[in-house]
Amino acid sequence: MTDSRPDPDVLLRFVQAEEARASRGRLKVFFGATPGVGKTFAMLEAARALRAAGTDVVAGIVETHGRAETAALLEGIEVLPRRAIDYRGAVLQEFDLDAALARKPALLLVDELAHTNAPGCRHGKRWQDVEELLAAGIDVYTTVNVQHLESLNDVVAQITGVRVRETVPDALLEAADEIELVDATADVLLQRLQEGKVYAPELAGRAKDSFFRRGNLIALRELALRRTAERVDAQMRGYMAERGIRTTWAAGDRVLVCLGEGPDPARLVRAAGRIAERLGADLVALHVDVPGGSAEGRAQRTRALSLAERLGGSAVVVTGERPVEEIAAYARAHNVTRIVVGAPRERPWWRVWGRSLAHQLIEASPGVDVHVDAAGDVPAAAMGLPIRRPSAAPRDYTLAAAVPVGIALALIPLRDAMRTIDVAMVFLLGVVLVAARRSRGPSVFGSVLAIALFDVLFVHPYGTFAVADVQYMLTFTVMLVVALLMGDLTGRVRRQAEAARRRERTTATLYALSRDLASARQRADLARVLLRHLHDLFGGSVALYLPEGAEHVERIASMPGAVIGDAAKERAVAQWAFQHGQPAGRGTDTLPAAEALYVPLATPGLRLGVVGIRPEPLDRFTDAAQRHLLEAMVGQAAVALERTDMADEARRVHLAAEAERLRTALLSSLSHDLRTPLGAIEGAASALLAGDATPEPVRRELAGTVLEEARRMHRLVANLLDMVRLESGELAVTREWHVVRDLVGVALHRMDQVLAGHEVTVYVPDDLPLVPVDEILVEQALVNLLDNAAKHTPPGTPLEVGARSLRGTIEIWVADRGPGLPPGDPARLFDKFERGGATVTGAGLGLSIARGIVVAHGGRIWAEARPGDGAIFRFTLPIVGTPPVLPAAEPELEEGEPAPEPTP
Repeated sequence: MTDSRPDPDVLLRFVQAEEARASRGRLKVFFGATPGVGKTFAMLEAARALRAAGTDVVAGIVETHGRAETAALLEGIEVLPRRAIDYRGAVLQEFDLDAALARKPALLLVDELAHTNAPGCRHGKRWQDVEELLAAGIDVYTTVNVQHLESLNDVVAQITGVRVRETVPDALLEAADEIELVDATADVLLQRLQEGKVYAPELAGRAKDSFFRRGNLIALRELALRRTAERVDAQMRGYMAERGIRTTWAAGDRVLVCLGEGPDPARLVRAAGRIAERLGADLVALHVDVPGGSAEGRAQRTRALSLAERLGGSAVVVTGERPVEEIAAYARAHNVTRIVVGAPRERPWWRVWGRSLAHQLIEASPGVDVHVDAAGDVPAAAMGLPIRRPSAAPRDYTLAAAVPVGIALALIPLRDAMRTIDVAMVFLLGVVLVAARRSRGPSVFGSVLAIALFDVLFVHPYGTFAVADVQYMLTFTVMLVVALLMGDLTGRVRRQAEAARRRERTTATLYALSRDLASARQRADLARVLLRHLHDLFGGSVALYLPEGAEHVERIASMPGAVIGDAAKERAVAQWAFQHGQPAGRGTDTLPAAEALYVPLATPGLRLGVVGIRPEPLDRFTDAAQRHLLEAMVGQAAVALERTDMADEARRVHLAAEAERLRTALLSSLSHDLRTPLGAIEGAASALLAGDATPEPVRRELAGTVLEEARRMHRLVANLLDMVRLESGELAVTREWHVVRDLVGVALHRMDQVLAGHEVTVYVPDDLPLVPVDEILVEQALVNLLDNAAKHTPPGTPLEVGARSLRGTIEIWVADRGPGLPPGDPARLFDKFERGGATVTGAGLGLSIARGIVVAHGGRIWAEARPGDGAIFRFTLPIVGTPPVLPAAEPELEEGEPAPEPTP
């Protein structure tokens, strides 16, 4: 009886997903192949139907592109005002996310999911806005084209010759609650394009000659249909799993071919491939891997699995003790509609005494068509059942014989003292011991020998095989059956233990590799980790080839250090594997004369390099399990290599963005902060040159203005130069022992004129220890802090400068009674070009330079709100080393008293 109850784990995941979905809004995607198929039109029609039924519908953003029919559908629907963003002199109209969240309708229409938002929006992409809306519990209708899917970006670029820059993660589409395909034929699209319903007439002709070519439209339509069909298939399989439906629903064909250890499993794959081709179905080649079997059989299965992949199918290897159950479980999990197995030419014993594999599969997989391919001279194993070849050695048979012989020799002296039934039980115990330690063959041999010895030596008449009492026949039968059962159980347990050990080794290997790859940060580290693990596991020689330039690969590392064979010849094989993204070399059908097997390092849509390996022994990869383990390890390395490349690219992009930001800020500073003092200097100088009629007080004031603005320019340029030194790492710190009071005093003296309107109080004790610092740099840091305080506080407000000793450091602070710190993280004030206020003049570099100077000394700097009002900026300077001993103060001499002689 088939258990139709749902899998508890699947049911639990379903309940958890439903709970998570309950608090989120529902997403419906109107999916199309190209612009112009009518996605927005269909979305608005569906929205109007819901609005007529009483649903609160609001249009967040809908692009009509000047189409009158589409605009007419917006009538009567509330439309949110768009947000105006000023970008590079142009005003852009963007979706107002905050207004939508505040309005919170039941259904919001958000057109063009892949749109890139203008700088200044909360999110860079519109699909991120949609994620926030869904998290807020708002249902969303949206539209997207197939060319915007991230996974299909390269495919679309190859078809159309146009690289789409705006993409949407596939996960968002997969998580959508509903997808509606809006379809139109290529002829209809071209007609709409000609009528001006897709693009403006001046653009339609150019689009028809490029993106809107008939072949492009047909290919994109097929992509959209396939992607939608995959989504529907996944939904159907999820529904079946949630409700415990174990039968197959033949909504779409999927052909599964079962491979055993026959002389030509490739013939079975070709037969299944022809069936799949006629049906337009997916092809899957499945092998149930049971320990045992010959190396030749493993090589044949590997070639057959590779053939299935070349025919456009997929290859799967599963481990299990009962092939029928494994095949049926895979068929149920993947909604397989047809299973192809081979038919044996001979009649094996399981067809005489039991059901054939086909009958077992029909019973285990109701609703699945089972095809039995009977053509050709096919052995029994081609049916998909693995052959369990005897693995016992002559030593096993010797030991199996030794146990009953030893029992017989031990019991002959006691033959007259023991009952026959007791002797039989001792022999049965020996049979059980042999069967528990040896496989079926030695177990049966030991059982037969025990029966013979028991009959000849302990059953009347002695010395013959004649049996006086028929009841001993039952004893003989029980001994034989026990031997058979125990041998079979022992062999099964041994095979299961071997399979478990193989799985454990595979899991441990992949875990160790993933752990080491995760800790590697550079390409060289990844190469060493991968080569070391491959060499430790497979032996032999291993080499890694990475691309040099656009297409050519070069060997960058190997283990051991020797090159695999002829360097030029092997590199050519690696080059082929890299260019075609397929394994090549030893053990494959491509360039099999090579000395090594070359496996491409690749991720979907990206080629990263090639791994070459010559294992020991050379035929190691004829085993499908070993081959798949190699591919899994190379796949992990490819993902890690892609991660490092992406991290490097992200760093390069970040550096480029920072450089661009620095350049823009510098230009802004030069254009704004230098323009003001230059204008003042120019005006004052012009007034001074106007003539002698200018009164002297005015002339002195003008000259003071020139001097003040020149000093202001000097500070600005000095800050820019200091920032360049900090950014380039050229800031050199020369430490000498200094008195803290002197450092504070020099900084205050340099800021006399700037601080003229403030009352400055100094709290610096005389007993502070000396501090090892670069005098000029620390004074500059203090000057910047004082200048910052003067800029951000009104004239007349008091300032405080102080210092104290704290556990091996000197803490210095500058406090004010101004408006306090701006909202947000105070650490942001120390970023480059952060002014802390829109009305403050300057380049916003003073605090950033002060932080760089303090960090270069090994200290730290921070800002905090002052109790009451105002702000405090503090920094610490560590006391490193032993300060010098200051000479004692010399006594003042009385008039006429001679000075003491200097001590030699």
